[in-house]
Amino acid sequence: MEVPRNPEKVVIFDMASFDTWVNLGGEVAGAPLESVPDYLEDGLADDAFNAGTLFEADVLAIAEQEPDLIILGGRSAALYDALQDIAPTIDMSSPGPFEETLERNVTFLGGVLGAQDEAATALEELEAGIEEAKAVTADAGTGLGIMVSGDGISALKPSLGDYSGRNLRGGLIYDVFGVQPVIEDIEGATHGEPVSFEFLLETDPDYLWVIDRNTATGGDSGSSEGAAAILDNDIVNQTTAAQNDQIVYLDPVAWYIVFGGIETTKIMTDDVMQIAE
Repeated sequence: MEVPRNPEKVVIFDMASFDTWVNLGGEVAGAPLESVPDYLEDGLADDAFNAGTLFEADVLAIAEQEPDLIILGGRSAALYDALQDIAPTIDMSSPGPFEETLERNVTFLGGVLGAQDEAATALEELEAGIEEAKAVTADAGTGLGIMVSGDGISALKPSLGDYSGRNLRGGLIYDVFGVQPVIEDIEGATHGEPVSFEFLLETDPDYLWVIDRNTATGGDSGSSEGAAAILDNDIVNQTTAAQNDQIVYLDPVAWYIVFGGIETTKIMTDDVMQIAE
């Protein structure tokens, strides 16, 4: 399949690719509109159409628009077979270390847009930001990444070379941004299961790094409460992180929905840099 250069009408389901595309000067003709973050909406064409959801394509609507290129990835990768006959379709999924995937995708999309120089500059800036954040976390003591979903919490673990979906966010917290895990074998301690508030007190990290899935998904995870309300309880309030005001709430859309791309990586880096303020 030949990928067209400088395509005029592009449909993008993968939000990380959407982010990179618009930050390199591209415009998006169609997307799952309800899933486009507020901070990326300016990248939509004035007459942008709704292409479906992150998991289901409106095939008829897309075909009617006759796009020049369709970009998938992550959650939407399974849509490839349904869309490949409409227009050249690419899957940007690339299981691997975050920084390698980011460099690959930014470089590739920059080539499609004829924005190679802009892509290279963006990558240099992102790398510098990540290195600055790592210098901050190196002196921050221990940390534990957690995800709040429904009324429960799960402990995130380092990727340890496994870049499947369930390890991605923990890998970013520990492996990319250099947070020192409060316990080395999080998987062994939790068996991949949800953890209790008591677990947070027992491990007692200096920092808690919190991804709020409830807010990211608009409350469809079984609870209308955000992470801050759920973690505001007598047990968590005894932890070092709570008592020292070192519970860091990460941007839920950036860390759970988009998770990649130029602007989103800047947001995630800024989240980590909060502890330097």
